[in-house]
Amino acid sequence: MAQAADHSEGMAYLETLPRRLVTLYLPLGIILVVLLFPFYWMALTAIKPDDQLIDMETYNPFFVVSPTLKHITKLLFETQYPVWLWNTMLVSVAATILSLFASVLAAYAIVRIRYRGAALVGAAIFLAYLVPPSILFIPLATIIQAYGLFDSPLALILVYPTILIPFSTWLLMGYFKTIPYELEECALIDGAGRWQILTRIILPLAVPGLISAGIFSLTLCWNEFIYALTFLSSTPNKTVPVAVVSEFVDGDIYRWGSLMAGALVGSLPLVILYSFFVEHYVSAMTGAVKE
Repeated sequence: MAQAADHSEGMAYLETLPRRLVTLYLPLGIILVVLLFPFYWMALTAIKPDDQLIDMETYNPFFVVSPTLKHITKLLFETQYPVWLWNTMLVSVAATILSLFASVLAAYAIVRIRYRGAALVGAAIFLAYLVPPSILFIPLATIIQAYGLFDSPLALILVYPTILIPFSTWLLMGYFKTIPYELEECALIDGAGRWQILTRIILPLAVPGLISAGIFSLTLCWNEFIYALTFLSSTPNKTVPVAVVSEFVDGDIYRWGSLMAGALVGSLPLVILYSFFVEHYVSAMTGAVKE
C-alpha cells in the first residue's frame, strides 16, 4: 500500500490540466510535428501537380490543390522501380538472414560458453560496429572486384553483414543474458547438446530479440547508400535509395514529384513491418540496454 501511495503521489503533478499541457501534451506535440513533418512533406510532394511544385508564390507549399497520382503511376509503370524494389528486398532479406545466423552463433558462444576472454571478444565485436562504412568501402571494393562480383546484388549480400553482425551480436548478447542459465543446466543434465539447447530452448525464448535484430538489419540494408552506390552501376541492378537519386536527377534538374513518390513507396514496406513488430522491437532493445 505504501508503494501505491508513493506512486500516486509522484504522479500527482499530472492531475491538473495546465500541468499536463506543459509537461506532457506540449512536448509530445512538438516531437510528433518534428518527426512526422518530413513524411507529410514527402507525401504532399508526391501527389502535387507539376505547376504547384514550381509555382510556390501562387500555391501554398504546405497544401495541395487538385491532387494527382501521376507521379506514382509514372514511377510504377514507366520506370524500372518494381525491379529496383525487388533488388532492395532481395538484398535486404538475404543479408539479414545471413547476419542473424552468424550473430546467433557468435552471441551464444560469447555469453553461454564460458572461456577466458569472452568479454573482450564481445567488446571487440561491438567496437567493430563503430567503424564508419565510408572507411571500409574502398578495401571492400577491391575485394569485390577481385572476385568478379562487381555490379551484382550478391556483392551487397556478402558485404552488408560486415556492418550488421557486430550490432546484432551485441543486441543478442544482451537478450541471451536475460534467459536463465538454469534452463541450460537442466538440459545438459538430461543429455542435450549445445546445438539442441540453442535451437530448442534459447531461440524460442529469444524470439523478441531475433525480431529486433532482424528489423534493425533489414532497415539498415534497405536504406544503405554508400555500398550500393559503389558496387552497383547498371540501372537494372540498382537498389531503391541509389536508383531514385541517380535516375530522377538530371544535372541540376530535380524531378521532385518522382523523387518523393519513390521515397514514399519505398518506405511503406518498412512502415508496415514496424507496425506489426514494434512491441517486440522495444522489448528486445530494452533487454539489451539493461545489460
